[in-house]
Amino acid sequence: MMYIRQRKEIKTLEVSEDIPAQKENVKLENKLPSEGADRSFWKILSFVVGGTIALCVGLLTAVYLATLHENDLWFSNIKEVEREISFRTECGLYYSYYKQMLQAPSLSQGFHGLIYDNKTESMRTINLLQRMNIYQEVFLSILYRVLPIQKYLEPVYFYIYTLFGLQAIYVTALYVTSWLLSGTWLSGLLAALWYVTNRVDTTRVDFTIPLRENWALPFFAIQIAAITYFLRPNLQPLSERLTLLAVFTSTLLFSLAWQFNQFMMLVQALVLFILDSVDMLPAVKRNLKTGTFLARVGKLLLHLLVVFGLTLSLNIIIKKILHLKSDEHIFKFLKAKFGFGATRDFDANLYLCEEAFGLLPLNTFVRLSDTLLLYAYVFVLSISVIAASIVAFRHLSNSANQQSVGKMRKCAFDLKPETAYNLIHTILFGFLALSTMRMKYLWTSHMCVFASFGLCSSEMWELLLKLVHLYNPNRTRALRYSVPVLTLLCVCYKSWPGMMDELSELKEFYDPDTVELMNWINSNTPKKAVFAGSMQLLAGVKLCTGRTLTNHPHYEDSSLRERTQAVYQIYAKRSPEEVHMLLRSFGTDYVILEDSICYERRHRRGCRLRDLLDVANGHVMDGPGDNDPDLKPAAHPRFCEEIKRNLPSYMAHFTRVFQNKTFHVYKLSRNK
Repeated sequence: MMYIRQRKEIKTLEVSEDIPAQKENVKLENKLPSEGADRSFWKILSFVVGGTIALCVGLLTAVYLATLHENDLWFSNIKEVEREISFRTECGLYYSYYKQMLQAPSLSQGFHGLIYDNKTESMRTINLLQRMNIYQEVFLSILYRVLPIQKYLEPVYFYIYTLFGLQAIYVTALYVTSWLLSGTWLSGLLAALWYVTNRVDTTRVDFTIPLRENWALPFFAIQIAAITYFLRPNLQPLSERLTLLAVFTSTLLFSLAWQFNQFMMLVQALVLFILDSVDMLPAVKRNLKTGTFLARVGKLLLHLLVVFGLTLSLNIIIKKILHLKSDEHIFKFLKAKFGFGATRDFDANLYLCEEAFGLLPLNTFVRLSDTLLLYAYVFVLSISVIAASIVAFRHLSNSANQQSVGKMRKCAFDLKPETAYNLIHTILFGFLALSTMRMKYLWTSHMCVFASFGLCSSEMWELLLKLVHLYNPNRTRALRYSVPVLTLLCVCYKSWPGMMDELSELKEFYDPDTVELMNWINSNTPKKAVFAGSMQLLAGVKLCTGRTLTNHPHYEDSSLRERTQAVYQIYAKRSPEEVHMLLRSFGTDYVILEDSICYERRHRRGCRLRDLLDVANGHVMDGPGDNDPDLKPAAHPRFCEEIKRNLPSYMAHFTRVFQNKTFHVYKLSRNK
């Protein structure tokens, strides 16, 4: 009876205490419909305004980059051959297949020419669709032939406008990701502004348009946005299915567009694996998430070891069985880059000596600081890392005691799965960018997203204010909007004059020596002639003249790499007989020598192309400086220098047929 009496008393007390609250609730219920309608109206209005701004910002970015490209080259006024030469190095090779498809009498013949190609690599028939990532060029060429636009738009403009249009999609995806993370479109606007004002470090599209990364990164950004949305709690089944479809489609298109996609996908998989391991994603593998702290950490470390061991073993086994060697040079490069032994391998050293594959230069941080991006990024990253570390430790320590976890969550804070995903993402791609400069474009674009999200995030400001014991909702709200607005105004003030100067600066494409060379090849050599030379130049020869090549810049094939090293003996210390024999083995009719390579001064000693060849051949390098003790003096002088003396031993095999200030073209004799 005592127990019942106590329950009644407590219940009476609760009712009596709740009477004012119940009256207040009645008042609130009377207000709820109108307040709900108001909230819904403002939510819809915010979505419409934010979405409209996202589209406008994306389009403005595309127009801005297209204008810079036009101003830099005077693209609309130069000749067609000059336009094609402006697609330098591998860009010219990719664009040549778009041109080849358009020039084919029919689509079926165009496809046949790509599947049974014998002009990209002499004396070989290769399937270009299998070897290279040129599905985008094929798709665009089909569109151009099918759509009724040929009277109004030249093929080259259809191509470059597509790439600039993809930049609009790219910026819009970054905008949306930041918006999803922060809950306000103001964050997306700041992310887009930072992307544009840091253009030098966020994109190369305005001067290397056909690069694979310019095709791929917009789809990669869509994938990140879709995953960010997918990780939100309580998604409706339809939204979940549509989001998964977006993830699948964007991942497929990204993978088709870029030959380096496997490294990005590996990092993405690692991000999700890390988040699951520290219980920041919906659970799997419950056996890893039970027991004491030490037991769970031990299980986690063992699991990591097994996963990475199996991954590496399967990679090696599959390559052995299928005889795959396409990425062999990448692992040689990575091994040498991270100090696991010096190498004399020509391919590995070719990458090691390229600035794009070196460490991220320090002046990058100076430029990022000028727009305030670096400061905001470090600020947001520091707070996020602290939060993530606490949450991860809490999950690892208390996973077996759900009651304890519940108590801790009441007195501590939590990290949203989508925030954790983007945090690990930006950290891993940061390490990748710091180690390899070419990968900085993955990191810097996400820096814009992550920094802008943090400045506009109520959770981030709430955490910071709680740490310094100054938290209240109004102060959080004020900081959430005032800091981003002030940052926007400051960035605009600092960057506007420079952007206006860029837009007003008018230049013109000027490369008369290369134009003269291409015109001479078109006019004075047979259409079936085979040309040897540097990878970069030969891509232009393929595009501008359609002649057959011995080698090219798409370096992802082991036999092609061996062929390239053999062709490059024209810059080594080899006899004319040896060079002639090597070139003729590839069916070469003409060889192009470049003074800029033969007398190269751009790289330091040891990284000049002639030095790499000398070391690979076991020869002492030219000029003052140390050499490895086992390197020997060459028995012959450098071929590219000696051939210009017109000595009989050289003239017996090579006849000069063209020269200007930059290039020397020699025709090979047919004798053996």
